[in-house]
Amino acid sequence: MKISAQFSMWASVVFALACFGVALNGLSEIDAMDAAARADARGFAYFWLFLGVVAAACGVVSWRIVKRENANPSD
Repeated sequence: MKISAQFSMWASVVFALACFGVALNGLSEIDAMDAAARADARGFAYFWLFLGVVAAACGVVSWRIVKRENANPSD
């Protein structure tokens, strides 16, 4: 199955935004937890933050591919 670079770019943006949303939601709720749950929640939020960074990096790579294809169209 082939996925176009443009679709990959937009899918990465959507996934990155979702990951950042989950991470920020998790980080904002940490103050209301006890010490044991706080450590677990922080690790969970950082994992989602990491996924968001990876998705954003994939989106940037796809964007550069789309930009290069539009600059040099080939038949």
